[in-house]
Amino acid sequence: MVSFTSIYLAATAFVGAAVAAPAPVNGTSELQTLHDRAITSSQTGYHGGFYYSFWTDGGGYAAYDNWDAGTYHVEWKDTGNWVGGKGWSTGSTRNINFGGSYNPSGNSYLAVYGWTQNPLVEYYIVESYGTYNPGSGGQHLGTVYTDGSNYDIYSAYRSNAPSIEGTSNFQQFWSVRQNKRSQGTVTTSNHFNAWAQKGLRLGNHNYQIMATEGYQSSGSVTMTVA
Repeated sequence: MVSFTSIYLAATAFVGAAVAAPAPVNGTSELQTLHDRAITSSQTGYHGGFYYSFWTDGGGYAAYDNWDAGTYHVEWKDTGNWVGGKGWSTGSTRNINFGGSYNPSGNSYLAVYGWTQNPLVEYYIVESYGTYNPGSGGQHLGTVYTDGSNYDIYSAYRSNAPSIEGTSNFQQFWSVRQNKRSQGTVTTSNHFNAWAQKGLRLGNHNYQIMATEGYQSSGSVTMTVA
């Protein structure tokens, strides 16, 4: 079995090879050619043995690229709202290893992201964020300590908002890490159990990804999930 470290090192080596010295191709740089193949409209599918999801409201520029295995790369500039990443088509209480480079400028976050149905819930386990704590607009319900840090727990309610069931009303559950990081392991069961103790009930799992989200911001990310 290939270790997460070897996957991550291979991914970062590929990042350096792809970005550091783009070679001209018919007058176009290799990086520009890569962006020509990028996903810039909402799409889901499978790549490198992982499920991926990319959603955008179409504002500004956000280019999502699936790289080898569990790696994805996104560059965005002056966007509206977008979220994308790699993971699994069905969520669970799995431990998620992740690592990479996360460089936001403005409102953005890096998180385990997923949905459940019956009830319809959008959830985030936020590992890092840019200039705005995304949970702070909700109700603060306490903290949970796991994976080397306290996480603040929040809940919020969205009305007539985009969801996996179309425009709908639903709850959001948040765990926001106090010590930001861009590499480590997320023990999802510890968050799910802490939420349940606060009366926050998840439903039947839909997809679950290691995602990056941007809102009216710019930046870049290269992230590997394993």
